[in-house]
Formats: sequence, C-alpha cells, structure tokens
Amino acid sequence: MEQPVVRLHSLRSVQLHVPDIAACSDFYSEVWGLSVVDRDTDDTWLRGTGPSHHVLQLSRAERNALGRISFAVRTRAEVDEAARRLTALGVPLLREPGSLEDVGGGYGLVLVDPEGRRVELSCDLFSVTPRSRDQAVPIGVTHVVLNTVDIDRAVEFYTQVLGMRVSDWSEHQMAFLRCNTDHHSIAFNQAAWTSVNHVAYEMASMDHFMRGIGSLKHHGITPLWGPGRHGPGNNTFSYFADPAGLVCEYTSDVAQVVEDQWLCRVWRRVPELSDLWGTAGPPSQDVRTHMAGIEDRGALAAPAAPAASEPVSAS
Repeated sequence: MEQPVVRLHSLRSVQLHVPDIAACSDFYSEVWGLSVVDRDTDDTWLRGTGPSHHVLQLSRAERNALGRISFAVRTRAEVDEAARRLTALGVPLLREPGSLEDVGGGYGLVLVDPEGRRVELSCDLFSVTPRSRDQAVPIGVTHVVLNTVDIDRAVEFYTQVLGMRVSDWSEHQMAFLRCNTDHHSIAFNQAAWTSVNHVAYEMASMDHFMRGIGSLKHHGITPLWGPGRHGPGNNTFSYFADPAGLVCEYTSDVAQVVEDQWLCRVWRRVPELSDLWGTAGPPSQDVRTHMAGIEDRGALAAPAAPAASEPVSAS
C-alpha cells in the first residue's frame, strides 16, 4: 500500500463495557476526576478538562470489554475517502459514513480491525468549554494499550492502513504508535489473547500527576504500580484498578516527537528502563493479572468464556 487510507489527528475517546455501570460511573466521576456530561440507563459519558465532549463512555455489558476506540480526523471528506478505500481493501465497516446519532454528535464511520476491535473515525463532534486546569484531574485520554495475539499484524494494520507511525519498540513485546506529536496514542502488547491492557489519562503537569495520586490516596485507593517514569515515551505513570478491575493510568510529560528528527529505538526490557526513577519497582503479579484482562474478540465473535489470566507487560 503506497499511502494509508487516512491521517488520524488524535485519540478522542474510549468506550468500555463494564458489568456494574453505576459503580464505575461513580468511580470515574467522584474519584478519578472526570465529569458526567450525559447518562442514561445503560451508558455514561464523561469529560475531562479539555474541549472534547467526552473522553470516556461506559456501557453496560455482561463482562469487561473494549467497546470502541475513537480517533479524530479533520473533515467529512476524509471520512468519506477513508470509507471508500477501506471498502476497497476489504476492511469491514460496522457503520458507513454518516451522522453519528450519539450524544456527542458528529460525522464518522466505524471499522473493524484484524482482531475485532471497533475503531471510530469521526469529525465535527460537539465540543465543550475547557475547564480550569488548577485541579489535579485529567485533561482527557492520552493513550490506550491493547493486548494483541499478533503484534506484527496489529502494527502493520495501524501503520499501513490508519497511517500511524512507530515511535519505539520494547524489544519485540511492545510497540508504541503515534498519530501526532505525542510519543504514543496506541501501544500494542504481545499477549495470549486480545483485550484492553489499560487506558491512560493525561494530567497537566507532574505536579498535577502527584496531586492526583494524593487525591486518590485520600479516597483509600493506592496504585497497583507506581509512581514512576517509563523509558519508552518518558512519561510518568501510576496505575490503578477501577471497580470493574480494568486498569486506568495517570500520566504526564509524554515525550514529544519531531518527525524529521525522531529515531525509533528498541528498548531492552529491564527494570531500570521500565521505571527510570526506580521508585515503582517491577510490576507485580497482581498488576500483570489486571492488565491481562479477559479475552475480548470484539466484533469478530460473541465473547468467549473467561480464561485464566496470564501475566503481560505494560508501559
């Protein structure tokens, strides 16, 4: 393929399926720092301090799963052209280009990636007035890490079809992909099954990052892993579990890529590079189990029975 079908502008939002939507909605709105913009019986939409209408959608389901990853593109013409080229490549479309009848409005499509993940490409969504960043709460979603059964196939699809670029590798275990100047918006982790590894939320500064951890501590919530600073991406990290057991991360200071100057490197998977500060130590078995999740085949098939969790690595 000479050119990708689309150029993504940014990661806009993530939809997560959870069994106890009330508990998860309360956690993300009352503890994590997001704000509810809309809700109904089966869904809750939450925003950060940035202009996006919502950065997280929680949807009621029988088990944990990824609902949808939403990327921003700039124009309706780009959405239409992406649909034409995706169809020519044989990439399934769950939603043809058109007006999105979701609470955030907009125009877009939904495609299915090789492992069944639903990926939305959209523009013209409603925006909201940005809020003060004085409080230690998230601006929005900055990246999502996904467990994959075939890291090379996943990287090939997201680079050659969706136009993302590989920023770095962590040996042949993880690949970090960008769509703008942020070091990564998506990362893939080689694993035994497809699932969500974690969702990361951007804090405005390291001070906001640390104050956010302190706020969670006052709620009786301690990190699964962190605080620390990763080698790949140079971002700070502190990982927590929400009431569904899904992993959420506070992060800040992600490396910024200058396209003509950045050199992709392969990082060794050693403790001193997974945490440059040396404050967090290596991830525990509990962290690895949470990040492994349960198998999620998405749009490819009905969910399979939960499998015993297998350790996976994260960054």
